[in-house]
Amino acid sequence: MSAPLTVSHFMSKVVHTIGHDRTLADAHRLMRDNRIRHLPVLDGGALVGMLSERDLHLIETLKGVDQSVRVEEAMSQAPWTAEPHTSLQEAADHMAAHKLGSAVVMEGNRVAGVFTTVDAMRALAEVLAIKSARPSAKKKPARPPVARKKSPASRRAT
Repeated sequence: MSAPLTVSHFMSKVVHTIGHDRTLADAHRLMRDNRIRHLPVLDGGALVGMLSERDLHLIETLKGVDQSVRVEEAMSQAPWTAEPHTSLQEAADHMAAHKLGSAVVMEGNRVAGVFTTVDAMRALAEVLAIKSARPSAKKKPARPPVARKKSPASRRAT
C-alpha cells in the first residue's frame, strides 16, 4: 500500500508573504503581480494572520475605507496551520468543516507553503485519475447484444 498523500505534495511552495503594517494597496499589488489569492501575514517573521482576496474585496465595499488601511486591520487572525505531513484527508475535512479557503503550512516557525482549495482540487483530480487508471477487480461481465424483434412494418418491407 502506498504512503498517504500529504499537503506537501500539492501546496504552493513559493510563498509570498506580507508584513502586518503594509497597506491594502501593497497587498493588492502583490496578489495581482503574482496571481495569488492568499497572503500569510507576518510580524517580525512570525505568522499573525492571513489576508485573502475575499478579505480585500469585503473591506473595499465599506464606505470611507481607502487603500491606506493596514493589512492587520483586514486580515483574518489566527489562520489554520498544518504541517507538511498533514494528510490530504485531514486538511480537506478541516477546511470543509470550517469553510476555509486556505491553510498555512508551517515547518516549525517558518512558513513552508500555502495549501488552498485550488490545491485540494488538483489533488482530487490526481487521485481520481489514478483510480480510473487502475483496472477494477469487480468489473461487470460484458452483456451479450440483445436480439431485437423486427417491427411488423419492417417485416412487411422485406
